[in-house]
Order: sequence, then structure tokens, then C-alpha cells
Amino acid sequence: MEGEIDMDKPYIFITRKLPEEVIAPLRAIGEVEMWPYDDVPVARDVLLANAKKADALLTMLSDRIDREVMEVGEKLKVVANMAVGFDNIDVPVATEYGIAVCNTPDVLNDTTADLTFALLLATARRIVEAAEYIKAGEWKSWSPFLLAGTDVHHKTIGIVGLGKIGQAVAKRAKGFDMNILYHNRTRNEEAERQLGAVYCTFQQLLQAADFVVCLTPLTAETRHLFNRQAFRWMKKSAIFINASRGAVVDEEALYEALVAGEIAAAGLDVFTKEPVDPSHPLLSLKNVVALPHIGSASIETRRKMMERSCRNILAVLTGETPEALVNTEWLAQKRS
Repeated sequence: MEGEIDMDKPYIFITRKLPEEVIAPLRAIGEVEMWPYDDVPVARDVLLANAKKADALLTMLSDRIDREVMEVGEKLKVVANMAVGFDNIDVPVATEYGIAVCNTPDVLNDTTADLTFALLLATARRIVEAAEYIKAGEWKSWSPFLLAGTDVHHKTIGIVGLGKIGQAVAKRAKGFDMNILYHNRTRNEEAERQLGAVYCTFQQLLQAADFVVCLTPLTAETRHLFNRQAFRWMKKSAIFINASRGAVVDEEALYEALVAGEIAAAGLDVFTKEPVDPSHPLLSLKNVVALPHIGSASIETRRKMMERSCRNILAVLTGETPEALVNTEWLAQKRS
């Protein structure tokens, strides 16, 4: 990644290895370099060195794009994050430096909802535990309560964060004849009309739901939203599912609640620190189903996310408005 750069073309750095056919439109307009690994985060020094000469960065959720990156990025015009979330990017600083921040909403709603509901089902019906049980040769005979879980159908689901992914989860819950509760910063009247979802306060939802599904974005207000008090409000039979961001949950409080029997089980696709350490206390519990942040991980959807990220970069570098702009203030700066 130390080759000569054509100064007449924009320089684009991609922080993971992506398929050549996906990035071909970027190569058509600029000089493109990629971190050569698809399963190892870009080294910080490499990121900074490339940011220094880049017009555009195509980043992953695990890349920290902070003031240091943007200060060295004297030519930087756009950061295209291959994710819906953008808590890895200091958006106010990007706006301060006149850098567009883009993301990939909408294309992953159904895929993430599929995974979220699959995680709910797997946790409720002890699917992972049962699969490990049979592979370990422990199945000796049928018995009435062998690995018996809990029903999902006709139960009450409480969704914290009823955005587009939350609504897609609610549609799946509707097919299981579930009662749907939700908590949002604002009422979602469309979901109330179409899905029969009922708005609750946070405490009311936790006290009533059999399944509590966290899909709220990570903000200063939602960090550790699920603390020890929140888990104490839940039913002892409740199952907690987190498919949003790890830091929305106080993981120590969740562990204590599970060990104390204050809630029944948890299904987690995200953790505060990722990749999660294998020695993490939550991973020692049989009533925890843990996944490696694969909410949007279908081949079709990840490809769409890559393609949208490329289109966002192309739009900014050619003077157009990107499809998905996080810091809309950037448009006003651009026009002034």
C-alpha cells in the first residue's frame, strides 16, 4: 500500500478487503487501496497513514474514526461507513471539518430482523444448547422435559427501539400471534395502526414483556440503558435479546441478573468490546446464546451494503448528494 499515487485522481482507502467487482466503480474514478484482510481490523497506523492522503474512506463499524483521523485527513471529503450505526465515527468533528458521513440504512432491515427473531427463538427453545448436547453424545433417551424451553407464540414481545428494524421484527412477531409492546423516544403511529403495537413507558414494557428485544441505537442517553434496575423490573421468566449495540447494556448487571435468576435467559449478537473475549463471564452461562455480531450477515445484504457505500463515495466525489447522509449539516456547508 505504498505505491505512487496519481494526484489527479481521488485517493480512496477501504479498511477491509472487498470483492473487486464491487469496488470497480471506485477504481474507474480514482486510486483505490484496500487493507488486504477481510477478517482482521485495519492497523491504526495504517489507517492514519492512508487517511492523511485520502479523499474518501470506506470504513467498518469496528474502525474508530475520531478527531485524530480527521485532523490528519487534510483532503478527506467523505467517510462511508458500511453499517447503519455510526457510533464509531465522531460525527460532530466530521461536520466541523466539512466531511460527509454516510451509512447504509434500509438495505439490511429484513436481514437483521430475521437474525434477531432467530436469536429470540434459539434462546427460548435452547437450540444451541440442544445442538451441543447431541454432538457431545449426551442424548441417551427421550424424557418429558429434556432441554425444554419456553413457547414464543402468543407471548408478549417488548421492542425497545421501534425503528425500521424494530418494525420488521414486530411483523415477524405478529406471525407468531404475539402481543407487541414498544418503547421509543417518539410514538410510532404507523406501527400502532398496522401491527397493533402498543406504546409503553420503558418500565411498563419491562414489567409486562415475556421477551425484551433491544434495537435502540447507542447514544449518550441509551448507554447502559439496561442496568441492574432494568433487569429487576423484568419478569423472572423474561428473555432478553440484544441486537443493537453492546454498550446499551451494562454487561456486569446482565450477568448478575442471570446468575441471580432475575431473568431467565439472554440472546446477544453484540458486546461492549468486540470481538468478545472467550473468558467473558456471560459466555460461561448455559442460558446465554452468544453470536459474533452477525445481524446483517447474509451474502446478499452485505453485498448491498458494500455497493451502497461505494455509491455514497462516488456521489460525494462527483459533487452529488449521497444516498444516505448522516450529517445533513454537511449539505448546507457544501451549498454555502
